[in-house]
Amino acid sequence: MAYTERIKEEILIPPYEGRSALLKPGDELVIIDVDGKQVGDFVCFNKNDPTEFVSPVHMRASLSSIRLKIGDALYSNRRRPLMTFVGDTVGKHDFFFPACDYYRYKVDFDSENHPNCHDNLKNALEKYGLGKEPVPDPINFFMNNVLNDSGDYEIHEPLSKPGDFVRLKATEEVVIACSTCSQDMASVNGWKVTSLKMQIMEGS
Repeated sequence: MAYTERIKEEILIPPYEGRSALLKPGDELVIIDVDGKQVGDFVCFNKNDPTEFVSPVHMRASLSSIRLKIGDALYSNRRRPLMTFVGDTVGKHDFFFPACDYYRYKVDFDSENHPNCHDNLKNALEKYGLGKEPVPDPINFFMNNVLNDSGDYEIHEPLSKPGDFVRLKATEEVVIACSTCSQDMASVNGWKVTSLKMQIMEGS
């Protein structure tokens, strides 16, 4: 990638885990799909007031869209932009579905104690004292859900290839967390869970 000289931190997110980071205004975050076809569940909090966070339901209303495009703001539950979507090599993401959790696997897959994004994100946020905050609905980078002719959602394998990425710019001081989606029982991640990598680029 062309941003190497500006990287101030690089964080690998292993399969079935989450990681968090602090960004200053102007810093940029690059989330890289290392092996391809791996969804990343992403949340973002206002560092100075964690009751404000990126909210997909408010984004859908403010953007009048369920499609994320370069230049779109990541709006908070107070309808303020906390980050901006500035780079994308895939073009297909989701901000409609909630994070998988304990009950998703227990109820829908009859699986007890399966790793899940809700817990991964909560654990990752502990680093910044946010582990007791409710986990907001995420933006699911690289997730490929398709609305069919009947108005129903179909989840297909991600379109992302090894090295594909998204890039976001912080407009406020924010704490972000990202989890490698833990779904290995369906096509969400191409039937397996692999790593993501985050690069934090120093703002100019």
